[in-house]
Amino acid sequence: MKTLRLILGDQLNSQHSWFAEKNNNVTYCMFEMRQETDYVTHHIQKIVGFFASMRNFAQALKKANHNVVYFNIDDDRNAQSLTENIAYLIKENNIEKFEYLAPDEYRLDEQLKEFSKSLAIDVNQFSTEHFYTEKEELATFFKGKKQFLMENFYRNMRKKHQILMVDQQPEGGKWNYDASNRKKWKGDVLIPPEINFDNDVSCILNAIENANIKSIGKINAKYFEYPISRAQSLEQLDYFCEHLLVHFGDYQDAMHTDKIYLFHSRISFAMNTKMISPKEIINKTLEVYRERKDEIDISQVEGFIRQILGWREYMRGMYWMLMPDYKKSNFLENKSKLPDFFWTGKTKMNCLKNAVNNSLDNGYAHHIQRLMVTGNFALLAQINPDEIDAWYLGIYVDAIEWVQLPNTRGMSQFADGGKIATKPYVSSGSYISKMGNYCDSCHYKKTKKFEDDACPFNSLYWNFLDEKQEKLSSNFRMKMMYSVLNKMSAEDRSKIKEKANHILENLDAY
Repeated sequence: MKTLRLILGDQLNSQHSWFAEKNNNVTYCMFEMRQETDYVTHHIQKIVGFFASMRNFAQALKKANHNVVYFNIDDDRNAQSLTENIAYLIKENNIEKFEYLAPDEYRLDEQLKEFSKSLAIDVNQFSTEHFYTEKEELATFFKGKKQFLMENFYRNMRKKHQILMVDQQPEGGKWNYDASNRKKWKGDVLIPPEINFDNDVSCILNAIENANIKSIGKINAKYFEYPISRAQSLEQLDYFCEHLLVHFGDYQDAMHTDKIYLFHSRISFAMNTKMISPKEIINKTLEVYRERKDEIDISQVEGFIRQILGWREYMRGMYWMLMPDYKKSNFLENKSKLPDFFWTGKTKMNCLKNAVNNSLDNGYAHHIQRLMVTGNFALLAQINPDEIDAWYLGIYVDAIEWVQLPNTRGMSQFADGGKIATKPYVSSGSYISKMGNYCDSCHYKKTKKFEDDACPFNSLYWNFLDEKQEKLSSNFRMKMMYSVLNKMSAEDRSKIKEKANHILENLDAY
């Protein structure tokens, strides 16, 4: 039967069983589309990165003698709609069977399901063969439970896949070395230069600009640094394991004005597009750890594996368990508008200026910058989670909704009321100072609460606790902070409220 197989832009898994054998009756199709570039305003490096990786993948398939139809963004045949493009190819080529890999985004899954119902030919859906878990596996694991603790799921994954396990016990005697992963980088440990691939993507950038696709952020089209092929993805992984893994865990939460990446792997774009799999990454990490146990501590390795085997798989499972209602959740009823400096980086708050400008310049920020700087501020400023979602989904090269949404709504903004995070991840300026050097050269003073030069995080923090007391005071992890708040003098609370309200009314002045 003449078969058309669809490959989406985040399904670039060259190791998939589909490609094990060449079949002259099978044609693979891939599309660059306005449908995907326009649903939020994306970082230019994100759009370019996806298009470049897709083109390389299509070329690799053609080189292996597979039949491939590829629509560039400016192709005359391109209707800029996924289903219209598929329908065109089915009719044009007298296709008798349509097959596709299960999308990881709810909206695309629904779009393809509805479209498939309209077809008069056979339709089959296949696994992407990428994740450790199936879509419904986490929901089954937590069935009947009131809490969905990631740690419980993570331990189960370790046991199931026998990763860092010895005789059914965690290797090293601990399940989790998070307490060892909170060091501040002070410049005393040398950070190797990041690996860059210097890809020339000028042609793709020109096509995007000619199509008038709206984007944010900066790009150097002659020296695009992200991996855009499987070979480069594997090289990125090798570089991390060889040079960065040795200190990854120590400094995974650290932040610094002079160092954008520290010891982070920068592998998430390659992994989220499926050019490289989580199993390959974990297996390589363990292999290097076993070879270099005398210099690489288990805390470095466990901290990295936890993010992939635990957190990433957990977030995907939560996404599919809770969608589509999850996308509308707003437990704290936050309604404020995102300040303009999230798009410009123009603010006197040094931590936000660095985190936002790094994001605009590189399409990148590591998890603590996302959670405890931009996310923390957005929550304290009581920003509408719809606006936060759109910003996170657009600005980061690795952002795809299945991983972005539960991280944003749940972990960062507590909009789900505690399904993912057991408490809101908010802090005053003290945590940011503890984990980095942003406060050292800031216009504001981290030790002050309500003076003119007081760190905005401080008054906003106590104001947030005060305003959300009805919803949060019963949370056992918040009791100590509410005890501190309720012991404050009426005068101090009044000054804090006055300062916080001034900030909230004039966000872009700060």
